[in-house]
Amino acid sequence: MSQSPVDDRTTLQELKNRVAAFVAERDWQQFHTPKNLSMSIAIEAAELMEHFQWLTVEASRNLAPEALADIGEELADIVIYSLSLANTLNLDLAQTVEAKMTKNIRKYPADKVKGKAHKYTWYEKGEE
Repeated sequence: MSQSPVDDRTTLQELKNRVAAFVAERDWQQFHTPKNLSMSIAIEAAELMEHFQWLTVEASRNLAPEALADIGEELADIVIYSLSLANTLNLDLAQTVEAKMTKNIRKYPADKVKGKAHKYTWYEKGEE
């Protein structure tokens, strides 16, 4: 019996392979164009936001189990489409995320941004 996937033992490549197999088994590569996949990510992100639309900040942090399950499904859809887009564009997602994190570290130095939520351009102007 195989173990169920969990974050600490499932690789991005395993997830990408599983998504690729799912798409291939259904002959959906023809529909999984970068344009269509990027639109699908945006659509699913909107569906995720819908769950939080009228909640207070406090309510959004204290979700009922059913709401959390629904939100998890929307987030999973976003991740699945993102993995499929990475497959379609032949992107090494781990390398891409690492490169973006390095860039973000430069754009948002911890000593300048700690406890603040401004866009990086605000910090570049030297405003405090």
